[in-house]
Amino acid sequence: MDQLNQLLIQRRKKADELAEMSVELYANDFKPTHHISEVLSSGSANEAVANLEEAPNVMASFKVAGRILALRKFGKASFLHIQDDSGRIQVYVKKEVVGEGQYTQFKKWDIGDIVGFKGKIFKTKTGELTILADTIKLITKSLRPLPEKFHGLTDVEMRYRQRYVDLIVNPEVRETFRKRIEIIRLLREFLSNRGFLEVETPMMQAVPGGATAKPFKTHHKALDMDLYLRIAPELYLKRLLVGGFEKVFEINRNFRNEGLSTRH
Repeated sequence: MDQLNQLLIQRRKKADELAEMSVELYANDFKPTHHISEVLSSGSANEAVANLEEAPNVMASFKVAGRILALRKFGKASFLHIQDDSGRIQVYVKKEVVGEGQYTQFKKWDIGDIVGFKGKIFKTKTGELTILADTIKLITKSLRPLPEKFHGLTDVEMRYRQRYVDLIVNPEVRETFRKRIEIIRLLREFLSNRGFLEVETPMMQAVPGGATAKPFKTHHKALDMDLYLRIAPELYLKRLLVGGFEKVFEINRNFRNEGLSTRH
């Protein structure tokens, strides 16, 4: 805990120093022109020069934003990796390119900050596609550190209680979220194309269905009656069928006051 408090103090100090330099800590005026995946898959990426000195001569320029996941600061130049919703890319920040003022600000950036860059691309000696930044911008200053190893968060308790941290550091979890969203979208599209109507049934019910499953119970003060979070929408869907709707479906949540499981 002492180490965490020390890190928090250091980050707040950097934030205060940036504010004294008139740097907006939570700017909203940076507008990226590309997602990182678009940079990586662009024709310019395939034609990127392998010589840093030739990078300024490249015609295409990209403007991207993302969260810092790795940061290696040296004297007059630094490498960092940023990640947005679509992918991850390396950025090279050089003092003589961005200017002494911006580089002074850059040195107070940390892993977890959300930042923006504009620049041209080149390939390092190892073949990694990299943006040579000529403009840098702090978008959001992170006051809390990310887990030490950005490639993974292994504490299961933290993963479920702080899902936002899990999403930042575990790409496979974000991919699971995307797949779930896509599955629901396709399911909704499949049913709608076949004439089914999407409906919404009550979340709180006077009589809980679901056979022997245990419901969550609450009390409606205005009506002075007990209500239950629904266990299943079945009874209300059947009422719609009785009312004349022949094809209905609902994609929504049900609640059971039972054991915890990652599968149910």
